[in-house]
Amino acid sequence: MRYRSALTTLFALCLGTTPAWAAGADKDTLERGQYLVRAADCAACHTREDGTPYAGGRPIETPFGTVYGTNITPDKEFGIGDYSADAFYHALTEGELPDGTQLYPAMPYTAYHTIPREDSDAMYAYLMNLKPVNIQAPETELSWPFSMRWTLNFWNVMFAGKDARDSDGQSDTWKRGQYLVDVLGHCGECHTPRNSLGAVDRDKHLQGAVIGGYEAPDLNAKPLAERGWTPQALRTFLREGMSEQGSMFSEMYPVFHHSTRHLHDEDLKAMSVYLMGDTPPEATVVKASDTQQTDSAGRRHYLNVCAGCHGADGEGIPHVAVAMKGNTTLRLDSARNLVKVIHDGIGAQSFNGFERMQAMPGFADQLSDAEMAELVNYLRQTWGGQDRSIDAATVNELTGKGH
Repeated sequence: MRYRSALTTLFALCLGTTPAWAAGADKDTLERGQYLVRAADCAACHTREDGTPYAGGRPIETPFGTVYGTNITPDKEFGIGDYSADAFYHALTEGELPDGTQLYPAMPYTAYHTIPREDSDAMYAYLMNLKPVNIQAPETELSWPFSMRWTLNFWNVMFAGKDARDSDGQSDTWKRGQYLVDVLGHCGECHTPRNSLGAVDRDKHLQGAVIGGYEAPDLNAKPLAERGWTPQALRTFLREGMSEQGSMFSEMYPVFHHSTRHLHDEDLKAMSVYLMGDTPPEATVVKASDTQQTDSAGRRHYLNVCAGCHGADGEGIPHVAVAMKGNTTLRLDSARNLVKVIHDGIGAQSFNGFERMQAMPGFADQLSDAEMAELVNYLRQTWGGQDRSIDAATVNELTGKGH
């Protein structure tokens, strides 16, 4: 098979065409390839904002510098038009380009390592049947010594190609969910802490991490249930981008837009089974505390800047703003995400059908750090079931003013 593929690709390169088996792929293969590419969330990293899908250029911020998503359309100059199916599979699962260039692990080949060849071939067929886009992505430039790609050979020996989590004794649904979450969806790339060399800590799988200043929260069953999640709510959230627990924002919004909303219901169920188990823990329900009606500084801030959209009693307004009741952001152990949202705001968001959430302005210019801390404490204690408080210094730190 490898010999035939190499010959096919050689003839194709000589003729300047897509390999015949990819160009002539049947409808079922192309549809399956499109589904897998969506499940793998390729567009989120390989499409810049308002750019042509898969033409690259999206910046990915890392502690070591900015990496840019590359062009993966079948353009021969800047894309993958000259790739054989073998070369595509090797790049996808091993992080190495046909010329031997090592990819930075911002491309999640460490998660994709166990993608089966038949899935890779379907993805390849779909991408090779897209319209070529002759656009060059910006060159990635990291600080020294991370700019020396050859050092990735040692990084890969230490961290890449590790076995997946043990699936012995698990149901087929659980195993399908594991494949979607850990491999194709590569959720652990954001939701697992990393070490000083940028590798995920496999001993803390899906236990949460900070990315882009926001917390990608813990996705294990018990913490999910403690924040009010049920398997059904989780499926709704992934399919619709919103649920009673709130709406997707920050890095999860493009994940919904490009990936999870396209997944079949049985796959969303498999993901929820993998994350929460066949017998999930009971979701914790938080009732509004007495602070809701207390004349406090936090309550006054809420009525002044929040209640117009979120309701005086935290009930929210459909198609405008989410409810505070049951909102998962208020129930996180860390106040990071709530502080960031209030400080920075959230852009307008479009969900399935006619569902929309209007833009939420940031209040950095209206609230001091002390006032923002009072508001955050009120929100978390009233609707989040939290008894801990933060102060102005914490707000200052979380918003980056202290750096």
